[in-house]
Amino acid sequence: MKRVLLTGATGFIGRHTLPLLLARGYQVHAVTPEPLRERQEGVQYHEADLLDFRQAADLVAGVQPTHLLHFAWCTAPGDYWTSLENVRWVQASLSLLQAFSLHRGHRVVMAGTCAEYDWQYGYCSERTTPLSPASLYGVCKHSLSLIVQRFCAQTELSGAWGRIFFLYGPHEHRDRLVPTVIRSLLQGVPARCSEGSQIRDFLHVHDVASAFVGLLDSEVAGPVNIASGSPVALREVIYKIADKLGRRDLIQLGAVPMPAGEPPVLIADTTRLVDEVGWSPEYDLDSGLDQTIEWWHEQTPDRAASSAARQALLVERQ
Repeated sequence: MKRVLLTGATGFIGRHTLPLLLARGYQVHAVTPEPLRERQEGVQYHEADLLDFRQAADLVAGVQPTHLLHFAWCTAPGDYWTSLENVRWVQASLSLLQAFSLHRGHRVVMAGTCAEYDWQYGYCSERTTPLSPASLYGVCKHSLSLIVQRFCAQTELSGAWGRIFFLYGPHEHRDRLVPTVIRSLLQGVPARCSEGSQIRDFLHVHDVASAFVGLLDSEVAGPVNIASGSPVALREVIYKIADKLGRRDLIQLGAVPMPAGEPPVLIADTTRLVDEVGWSPEYDLDSGLDQTIEWWHEQTPDRAASSAARQALLVERQ
């Protein structure tokens, strides 16, 4: 029996992996920091504070997982780039890895970030692009990746490191780009954005989750980019949302300044993910945005105010 210990199970990506892991025959043990009101059928839940090394060690000893899929980290928008909690999560992740190895785990996959790369190169390849993180978040993730890779090599533990690029979809934090634009337009208020010339690599969160589950279920080792490999300008994403909701008039490009240190281009080489893992996405940008808009509509308190926008979306789909 394949038993996976999933951390960050209630997070943006983790919650989407649950049905995918079950579908692949895993016995799923999901770690949560507090009691849940809603639970995925077939999943065994465990309440634990992973920053408490003793709790983490006891959890691993009790579950005896064969696989470890580790997403838990500090993720508050804006704050996570500089938060000292990043250092604590490096320590907690290493403690978890040691416990997993001690109890004879077989395969570990942890979540990294495109912030590990030197962003001046724009095109990010696992094999050729220099790694030079510019934030504490990126430094901590990259440092952990190096330790994990060396640890796996010396202990003969099977391990991989998924570098996440830009994602969107249901349950994303409301202050990020895609939810901010969708929510503004559904509420009939202006969406204030930067000029939107930045080229990025967007992937629907369901596909991010499926890529990680595919990576976990493989024997591919080392860093693997988790991305679409398809460049798109932010303004194109913004206008796609506006056109689907029939509210291009509410888009205000250039209303807010470009963030400091923002690279003009940041996209991924997905050769390893596609060729070695054998992964392919379910959503393209259009279908992914349709599904995301529908989800946010369901979360909008004043549904009457957004009904006309939703009708525009339904008309377009026909």
